[in-house]
Amino acid sequence: MSVADAFRVTFQAEPQTVWRAPGRVNLIGEHTDYNDGFVLPFAVPWGVSAAVSPRTDGVIRLHSLQSDGPPVTIEAHEQAQGWTRYVVGVFAMLGDTRGADLVIDGDVPRGAGLSSSAALEVVVGSALNELYGLGLTPMEIALLGQKAENDFVGMPCGIMDQAASALSKEGHALFLDCRSLGSRNVPLDLAAHGLRILIVDTRVHHELADGQYAKRRADCESAARKLGVDALRDVEDLAGALSQLQGDERKRVQHVVTENHRVEALIGLLRAGAITEIGALLNASHLSLRDQYEVSSPELDVAVEASLRGGARGARMTGGGFGGSAIALVAEDRVSDVELSVRNAYAERGWLEPRFFNATPVDGAHKVTAQGS
Repeated sequence: MSVADAFRVTFQAEPQTVWRAPGRVNLIGEHTDYNDGFVLPFAVPWGVSAAVSPRTDGVIRLHSLQSDGPPVTIEAHEQAQGWTRYVVGVFAMLGDTRGADLVIDGDVPRGAGLSSSAALEVVVGSALNELYGLGLTPMEIALLGQKAENDFVGMPCGIMDQAASALSKEGHALFLDCRSLGSRNVPLDLAAHGLRILIVDTRVHHELADGQYAKRRADCESAARKLGVDALRDVEDLAGALSQLQGDERKRVQHVVTENHRVEALIGLLRAGAITEIGALLNASHLSLRDQYEVSSPELDVAVEASLRGGARGARMTGGGFGGSAIALVAEDRVSDVELSVRNAYAERGWLEPRFFNATPVDGAHKVTAQGS
């Protein structure tokens, strides 16, 4: 059943609009966004759709095709629970009390770290922007979603996930300067070079709101204060900076500064048409995330190592870490070899069999027809 049909069944009325917003995978630039740095994500084919109609009584009625039971009814700005927090948070950040009826449908693989929460925030923000004539730009909608997640849900994420969901373009990666919020779409024509970005879902479900993510962010902010810079993006003399720090802060700085350089280097290769040469940068990013930022996991490390043994040109964990997914740059004729290598490595350890997805860059948030949704 389409999300529009589900709306008709649930509310006995036609939806006024239907929107779709994708999840994302990050090619490179991990944990740099909240350090005012650079990121290079792209939108993936899986996302969240929302059929929506406005209300005037301050009530939000929510139904998800992934949830059993009747619609959830919430007074605007009321404290919500579970997945509904991301929706109500958008209303709360808008300061809008008119309410809405919404039916949500998502197909982002659960637990894979492909940012279903950002897709949900962006799709709701996009629909409300149209319904209420708010005149928000895609970046302003992304910022609205980030604020909802920071202030309402309590997850201190950066802007990358929401920006990728709102601004991405088919066949491109999104280069984003997280300080200026300037962005540009960089061609990422994998098929023309006989390549794929293979997502390896470790099937280890992660929860970043448990304090580990916040701890990494606090490390970075503390280090920036000690170094006398606004954010770690401003560190120019890495060796000098490292000589002033110890322990976790030293390691976090080393990762963030070098990861920003890797983003710029990878963009240079893409612009030169040398996409086949980006593998070494992916490998270096993973090692830094594993050893300096300490956000990998045994399952992620094995996925990366087995992908490389199977013939991948490069591989790294992607997303916040502590589970989720890895990505591998793989030639079309080696995909089955890579998948077999990872499956065997997991089977040897008695782990759940991983899942594999082909990450094709798609468009960001867009309106769809209610009939065809």
